[in-house]
Amino acid sequence: MHDGMSLRDAELKKRLLTLEQEHRDLDSAIVALQQSGSYDQLQIMRLKKRKLLLKDQIRHIEDQILPDIIA
Repeated sequence: MHDGMSLRDAELKKRLLTLEQEHRDLDSAIVALQQSGSYDQLQIMRLKKRKLLLKDQIRHIEDQILPDIIA
């Protein structure tokens, strides 16, 4: 790419955006289920677990794109 971003970084950023959107969608789904008043606690737990896994994947990709710089 001409702006200094490698193809790998571009692919990682695209994947990152997808994961972040899925994370937001899960958050919205959890809130909606909880507000409905008739939700399955096990279902909520599964959604929250999935959300945590997504957060880990997001952080992993962010670390690949912007590695920590030791000062």
